[in-house]
Amino acid sequence: MAMRHHDLTDPAAAETAGPVTGEALAGYLRAQATEFLRALRLHRETGGWGNGAEGSADAARALRRSARRITGSLHTYRPLLDADWSEEIRPELAWLSGTLAMEHAYEARLERLLTALQRLSGATPVPDRAESLPGAPATAHTTLTTGARATGTTRAPRTTATAPATPATTATAASATTTAPAPPAHPAASPDRGNLTVGAAKAGALLERQLTLARTRAHSTALQALGSSRFHAVADKVALLASEVPLTAGAATTDLRPLAAAAEERLTDAVAALPLVTAGHPYNAEALIHGLSPDPAPHPQDAPWHQVRLLLRLHRYAREVLHAGPEPVEVRLLQAGQALDRHRDASEAAAAAAQAARTPRIAPATAYALGVLHADQRHEVEAARYAFQRCWQKDRKERAGTG
Repeated sequence: MAMRHHDLTDPAAAETAGPVTGEALAGYLRAQATEFLRALRLHRETGGWGNGAEGSADAARALRRSARRITGSLHTYRPLLDADWSEEIRPELAWLSGTLAMEHAYEARLERLLTALQRLSGATPVPDRAESLPGAPATAHTTLTTGARATGTTRAPRTTATAPATPATTATAASATTTAPAPPAHPAASPDRGNLTVGAAKAGALLERQLTLARTRAHSTALQALGSSRFHAVADKVALLASEVPLTAGAATTDLRPLAAAAEERLTDAVAALPLVTAGHPYNAEALIHGLSPDPAPHPQDAPWHQVRLLLRLHRYAREVLHAGPEPVEVRLLQAGQALDRHRDASEAAAAAAQAARTPRIAPATAYALGVLHADQRHEVEAARYAFQRCWQKDRKERAGTG
């Protein structure tokens, strides 16, 4: 029989559980600081991020992971920590985590967009992005070009959706392509599919140029950051944190659960402010109004969802402190976090496609392919919102039923 874990942020469970004091917070921060230093040592042993070794990538992920957890814990439990020290180190760790995350974000965004282009246009599968890195013999651009030559205008192959089979993704597939249930042996492609096939190769090449350049710059920025005096100052502060946590005088006897409950309440309030009724429908036409408008500002509907994703992460880290380490997996939080991650990835990919479509003097077929790609990613945004809404509302109904 599986062991039942009490939710230490729940008032009913708090009556039977013992107090969780600042000593638990100190132990958690020391453990995360130790993980940070271990990742830093791995980074130095593998020769740094410049050599592209797998160990270096693992070290980067470990550094980001521990930096995020330390930053989140300092934010949630800041009343129990020395104020001057906390306000000094917290933004520095956030800077480091954000700087190290950019290169991976650009690489994943390019992979997502090229895969979507291949799926929408019917080109041959995009190879592993490792083959498209500098020095590799082939690129995704050549693959898309080959696929465009191979498909021509004589065949419209079926597409395979990569998102979960929700009504939103069904609407996405239906709106992005038109595939007959039983096509003849050599049918003539529809004008829309023909235009998309023609423009997909050039659209992929344009995206690869833009995002590879951004990735290269992010890589250089990360290397400069890791060699800077600013980073060494952060590393020194974390090394001190591994041995001594600057708690306030009364932190050793203060219960952490009210502060963790406050983090959960902020998350609940932010979710309540989301348009979950709209997200409960498989298609939200209002989300596509801005389309490829000249305004490069972020999509106005996305910001509240990104904020919920941040608050959900803070809530998870607060629970880790209460459980003195990795908490028991809660399916609701896991699924909600995955849906919000997909939402973030799709919204940023859609913005990248829209930015590429604003490039001056591109061919109409290229602009058309980028427009279809933008719409596809905005549909993926809606699918992620729908998945989050289903997960969150289901849990609320279950809690109401058991209550």
